[in-house]
Amino acid sequence: MLFSILVVSLNPGIKLKETVESVLCQSFGDYEILIKDGLSTDGCLEQIPADDRIRILKQKDTSIYDAMNQAVEAAKGEYFLFLNCGDLLYDETVLHKVAAAVDGKGVDILYGDLERRDVPGRITAPSEITDFVCYRNIPCHQVCFYKRSMFAERAYDINYPVRADYEHFLYCKYKKNAKFYYLPEIISKYEGGGFSENKEQMKQSAKEHKAITKKYLGKKAGKYRLIMILTLQPLRAKIAGSKHFSKTYQKLKGTVQK
Repeated sequence: MLFSILVVSLNPGIKLKETVESVLCQSFGDYEILIKDGLSTDGCLEQIPADDRIRILKQKDTSIYDAMNQAVEAAKGEYFLFLNCGDLLYDETVLHKVAAAVDGKGVDILYGDLERRDVPGRITAPSEITDFVCYRNIPCHQVCFYKRSMFAERAYDINYPVRADYEHFLYCKYKKNAKFYYLPEIISKYEGGGFSENKEQMKQSAKEHKAITKKYLGKKAGKYRLIMILTLQPLRAKIAGSKHFSKTYQKLKGTVQK
């Protein structure tokens, strides 16, 4: 099996069905959908379609990343894609394009572009994963296909309750020497407003970011932090999240990255 699409859920309502259906409509069929459910009580599992490619693992977990780790242990595919409930694959050709891109190339992590469901505009990923990209803004897990071997030694470190996926991405680059491949296609429609974007988690997120970048980038982290301040990063973040200006901002950003 080539792909495992891993979806963790806990009382997500109709969002789980929407995510699953965006995968079931794919023109490429060599995949499984593994739903790791944390014992939901809202009837969400009864709403999903019956399909042999869907497996459901009902098991208690302690956090989002603990649930994702449980999904990794149960997955059968060669490449893993993590979608949250409410995230959608962009169109029916996504898996077909990714399968063609990874074929015979020895790719460890394939990533592509993103579209948010709540803010207009294509978010173009960087064509190379540089040190500065690793500090500033890596591709989110909804657009990253991870080869199984990237989780062979360890999965997500749950000691980082908000940024474990970020820490693991840097682990793959700096410890696993991952081979990255950028596919200039929109992979998913990201719902936004996720766990790491909750205002209550922002302080913890910043704390974890500082610890992770120090761990993997050392003294470079301080230099990059200064660059972000001098280039008005907080203001740019507000513009990128604006429904009125995001589309223009992302277009300009994509042009600069090319």
